[in-house]
Amino acid sequence: MGEWAGVAVSFPVFFFTVALVVVIAFWLLVLCGAAGTGTFDGDVPLDALGLGGLPVSVALSAMTVAGWVTALAGRAALDRLTGPGALRAVLSLAVLGAALAAGLQAARLLWRLAVRAVEGGGRAGVEECRREGCGAGAARCGSTGGGAARWGVARIGTVEAWALSEQREGPRWGVARRAARGWPREVIHRPGGMSVRRSMMDGMTEPTGLPESSLSTASSASASASASGSAASWAGLPDWEKRFRAPRVSLPDWAEDAPARALFVSNATGTYELYAWDRDTGGQRQVTDRPNGTTDGVLSPDGEWIWWFADTDGDEFGVWMRQPFAGGPDEPAVAGLAASYPAGLALGRDGTAVVGRSTEEEGTTVHVVRPGGLPVEIYRHRESAGVGDLSRDGTLVALEHTEHGDAMHAALRVVRLDGSLVAELDDTKGGTKDLGLTVMGFAPVEGDGRLLIGHQRRGRWEPMIWDVASGRETELGLDLPGDVGAEWFPDGSGLLIAHDFEARTELWRYDIASGRLTRLDTPAGSVSGATARPDGSVEYLWSSAAEPPVVRSSTGAVVLDPPGPKAPPSVAVEDVWVDGPGGRVHALVQRPEGAAGPLPTVFDLHGGPAWHYSDTFAAGPAAWLDHGYAVVRVNYRGSTGYGREWTDALRHRVGLIELEDVTAVREWAVSSGLADPERLVLTGGSWGGYLTLLGLGTQPDVWAVGIADVPVADYVTAYRDQMEALRPLDRTLFGGSPEEVPERFRASSPITYVDEVRAPVYIAAGLNDPRCPIRQVENYVERLAARGAVHEVYRYDAGHGSLVVEERIKQVRQELEFAARHLPSATGTRPEGG
Repeated sequence: MGEWAGVAVSFPVFFFTVALVVVIAFWLLVLCGAAGTGTFDGDVPLDALGLGGLPVSVALSAMTVAGWVTALAGRAALDRLTGPGALRAVLSLAVLGAALAAGLQAARLLWRLAVRAVEGGGRAGVEECRREGCGAGAARCGSTGGGAARWGVARIGTVEAWALSEQREGPRWGVARRAARGWPREVIHRPGGMSVRRSMMDGMTEPTGLPESSLSTASSASASASASGSAASWAGLPDWEKRFRAPRVSLPDWAEDAPARALFVSNATGTYELYAWDRDTGGQRQVTDRPNGTTDGVLSPDGEWIWWFADTDGDEFGVWMRQPFAGGPDEPAVAGLAASYPAGLALGRDGTAVVGRSTEEEGTTVHVVRPGGLPVEIYRHRESAGVGDLSRDGTLVALEHTEHGDAMHAALRVVRLDGSLVAELDDTKGGTKDLGLTVMGFAPVEGDGRLLIGHQRRGRWEPMIWDVASGRETELGLDLPGDVGAEWFPDGSGLLIAHDFEARTELWRYDIASGRLTRLDTPAGSVSGATARPDGSVEYLWSSAAEPPVVRSSTGAVVLDPPGPKAPPSVAVEDVWVDGPGGRVHALVQRPEGAAGPLPTVFDLHGGPAWHYSDTFAAGPAAWLDHGYAVVRVNYRGSTGYGREWTDALRHRVGLIELEDVTAVREWAVSSGLADPERLVLTGGSWGGYLTLLGLGTQPDVWAVGIADVPVADYVTAYRDQMEALRPLDRTLFGGSPEEVPERFRASSPITYVDEVRAPVYIAAGLNDPRCPIRQVENYVERLAARGAVHEVYRYDAGHGSLVVEERIKQVRQELEFAARHLPSATGTRPEGG
């Protein structure tokens, strides 16, 4: 024993022995709660060592232990094999180098094992690592950006399209399908043969219910118990809970060559899952049944197969599965492709699939899979990209990419199935202009190679037809003031137009031959999804802030209007325009009926940031209204729906620009008599949660309470841990990485100002969140706890939001109770700690 003790303090083992003592002391402090695993993450970047995302404390501990063991063994061998002299001195230096190399390799091995555990589905090990603080990076071994096609760059994504919409606003198409690149919150819906640029949750109603025949007996019983309840128990529920519990459905998707076969999402069992609907017979059945829900699905063009994406507890990392439309066992949809984040999916009429994937190691890849064949890679790039669409004849693939380095403005490329180039279109001119393009879809006519795309050449999103064979571009020149989305009518004769302007939506039909634009009759409010049917009718999902959603048809019929409990109505929204430092800011204001100000007021900030609030029914704001609060939702700079310059304005001074607009609206609310300045609540989810924490630190004397859901709290750590495709967005927003522009990340990170926070803070975070990972939230919370700041943290086993109704109700209840505890009952001194 004495011999080994002597070796431990000899050269070169001595250095590692000292480091080992420090490591042991550090972990004892962690066990005592005096330190955290992320303590040093802001000081030591590990990306250059191939360890990006691994906590510094874990990496250095692994390096120290491995180095100490190697040095100890090496020195012991030298003592036995050599005598004192120059040779031993030289070999001792070699042992030192070998020990350092062994330590680094040990840390890298630890990281690779965590990554492989996620890719191989080794959930238990990864979950343990995550709880210890080393798994946030391990859970995100790839890139995505939203929806079933999650290759985009918006931080808001599929689950958030429900989770935040339930709390704040009805989900919109642009979340997962187009807005990832600044595309307006699109409401157009292509049938099952489309590129899967969205989740079935996009366009989700909030709420409506299922037709009486839509569920099996078992599902109906479950729905009665967990979604609607008995008439007596329903009557006893508060209105705000009813709005969450009422059965609801998404706008049905339909198969291109079998339009009677449809697919939709419902919360009938208390968890959002996919349902198949045979519109000829009226029969419906539940397709998926998973503890944390399923929303990403699409029908094959012939309607024979339902493809759905299988991740683990909301981590957005997984594989495509498929199930026969008529029912049967699930099977892997594509053999030979490992788990990844999705980067788009397009299904051909002959069974060919074009699959987009994104991983940490490979970046974005696109594979063509023919029936019975193995995947063939046709595209690869480190920057974010994704599958846009597959032509009707199955010969052309449209891709969106950001190879030029501007993650906010995509370029287009059309290739054949072997990857050979057909055409390219790049309005950024190699990244020198802030003009984006997006794929809306190939013409639905055999042999027609025209591609409907969106462009920003006139300062807003609008459609254009691009003949990829000839290169001819036909701009439509629609005389509509807002952002415009479009989709083909099934016969190719016209376009279904969605016009999004000042938080409301209109639907139009554009006749291609005559150029005539005809408005479709829809009520005032917002259309969250729309689809043109083969008979020429249009089905759409409509709601307003006051009226719950319903799936309607342009024929006048209601497509889905089941019996059973309905959600109570809420309060109509008022439009307010306030002069801000960057132009007029649009805010949507609601106040309790009959209430006179000044009122406790919730300032609700949307996620995205490429997103905007609209006149849409939402259970979350309605819950605040029911409890006596006014609600103000701000479409700050960075929001979509107000032109390209407004959306692109938040670069470099990220977060700070948005808060300037929030300040302007807040000052109006107080000066107008609406808001009590002593009872202001700042809240938001995802990007809105990030702005909430940033606002609490940079404006500490203004806010009485802060409530942040799935937020970015420590931007540098979030950058390292998040899914790969979000990093290009951050580099675009900030003008570089944290290593390249550290001062910008520091100025825009909430953790920079955490010691200035005075208001009580409530934070809800998903343990499996790949967009706003848990480790960076824990870093922020540790700083709050270290100085005894008033805060509560709720961690739940899901990703970027939850698809379980009870979980959502639980979170909203906690938020309401937190605000009630910490707000003064009337104007005056804030509670202690606030």
